[in-house]
Amino acid sequence: MDRLLKCPANYVPLTPTTFLSRAAVAYSDRTSIVYGQTRFTWKQTHERCLRLASSLRSLNVSKNDVVSVLAPNVPALYEMHFGVPMAGAVLNTINTRLDAGNVANILKHSEAKVFFVDYQYVRLAVQAFDRLLGDGLQLPLVVVIDDVDAPTGVRLGELEYEQLIARGDPARHPCPVLDEWDAIALNYTSGTTSAPKGVVYSHRGAYLSTLSLLLQWGVDNEPVYLWSLPMFHCNGWTFTWGLAARGGTNVCIRAPTARDMYRAIADHRVTHMCCAPTVFSILLEAGPADRRPIASPVQVLTGGAPPPATLLEKIQRLGFHVTHAYGLTEATGPALVCEWRQQWNRLPMEEQARLKARQGISVLTLADADVKDTDTMSSVPRDGESLGQIVLRGSSIMKGYYKNPDDTAAAFKDGWFLTGDLGVVHPDGYVEIKDRAKDIIISGGENISSLEVEAVLYRHPMVLEAAVVAMPHPHWGETPCAFLKVKKETQEGSINEEDIISYCRNSMPRFMVPKKVVFMEELPKTSTGKIQKFLLRKAARGPQGGAAAPLCKLPQAASGNGNTTRHSEVQEQVLAMARL
Repeated sequence: MDRLLKCPANYVPLTPTTFLSRAAVAYSDRTSIVYGQTRFTWKQTHERCLRLASSLRSLNVSKNDVVSVLAPNVPALYEMHFGVPMAGAVLNTINTRLDAGNVANILKHSEAKVFFVDYQYVRLAVQAFDRLLGDGLQLPLVVVIDDVDAPTGVRLGELEYEQLIARGDPARHPCPVLDEWDAIALNYTSGTTSAPKGVVYSHRGAYLSTLSLLLQWGVDNEPVYLWSLPMFHCNGWTFTWGLAARGGTNVCIRAPTARDMYRAIADHRVTHMCCAPTVFSILLEAGPADRRPIASPVQVLTGGAPPPATLLEKIQRLGFHVTHAYGLTEATGPALVCEWRQQWNRLPMEEQARLKARQGISVLTLADADVKDTDTMSSVPRDGESLGQIVLRGSSIMKGYYKNPDDTAAAFKDGWFLTGDLGVVHPDGYVEIKDRAKDIIISGGENISSLEVEAVLYRHPMVLEAAVVAMPHPHWGETPCAFLKVKKETQEGSINEEDIISYCRNSMPRFMVPKKVVFMEELPKTSTGKIQKFLLRKAARGPQGGAAAPLCKLPQAASGNGNTTRHSEVQEQVLAMARL
């Protein structure tokens, strides 16, 4: 047996870029991308990606060089998921809601060689460059992505995306992947709990994660996928590569507004979409002018905070069939999926919604997933009550944190990746998250799950969004503090703090009842819709560590909208790099 060796015929390194070359042959005339009036076929998309890879290599981009991009869900961002690794480089998609300081830090830390910027974010890019120049750093080569459907003429330097595509040679062979452990993507965590870290994915992990999600979500041939989830979030949960594998159609929209989502679903007969639960609120709150009838069910994969049962019921009535997943950047997106069992269809709707809100069982890519006592690393009982930390291991787990050996070492223990999320295992083997380790509120020795308090608050007819965090208390140590966004139709003064506290007293044990309620126009969120509880925790502590003020003002990062003192210097540096 040991004499049967690997050779190019029986062993090829795994990489999701092979999905595109196959799609160009198997689905050549199928529509690959829809964006406004722009349409591409899979044959055209393959050629454009080859041209992009060729142009990047002509710009001296080589193996392990980082290529960053700041753009919404437009065709160029989709193409870069193939074109950049086909050039041997590592794709770094940047969160478009970050401020100039954060963008500059990512460019600095990643040492990006080329930086693609959508025309809408040129001003933000200039502000980030101003920070880099202030630190005495060299700027990356800049390429502006103009709107392919309606060009604006906005430029920053001399390079533009479509011109780069036109210049590329489609006959030039892409850079081969010789080792499937090589890096394909660098993604920075959203920073909901701590400073962002650079998470590195391998070609192998991306390939296996893509196939796993397609299979477990039951994505059939020729899906029509709406990009309501940002592609910069875990590479669109790998569906950037997955749509090529199934010969599907990518329906691209610049922002997940109610009007654009309903219109895209109706016009293109969308079959699948992914989103955070906050997108459900956008769809539910849409006015009559923005809504369009949904002709056939839309399959929705959602992650982030567990959607409350009431929210799941409402969104299902609109025509959306929701599957809940759990994941994180370090796991290449979803790691657990709530696979639906046919016998559950016979249960009452409220019970179905409760089951759907669970995070589920491990994706096929993982060798194992468990809930453990991290002190002893022993598994907790499958009783739905014993709390432990969710741990994972398998090929879809990150290679590690870029330039951060200490945090990489701390993330792994005894062959497991520690997620930092607390959960229970039900008797049927399905995992349910109870909280992040740091979101458990310890009040007078009692452990309070903020998620359980939030689930009760979401059942209140006037509450649209809820987040609960720990607030200091002189006697109990900590008590819950609730931050709420109420529905638009709620009249000012029609609901107050005492109403909510009274409602909670009738719906939960007294020790769990929030001692403070703060009403807000908007809860702070990341670009993927996750509520930023670390900001709420700061607000709940107050300026001197006391209780939250009635009108709580959140600490905000600098907006980066001030005067750009080095604007001309930035332009000169960008032009110089382009000419070079």
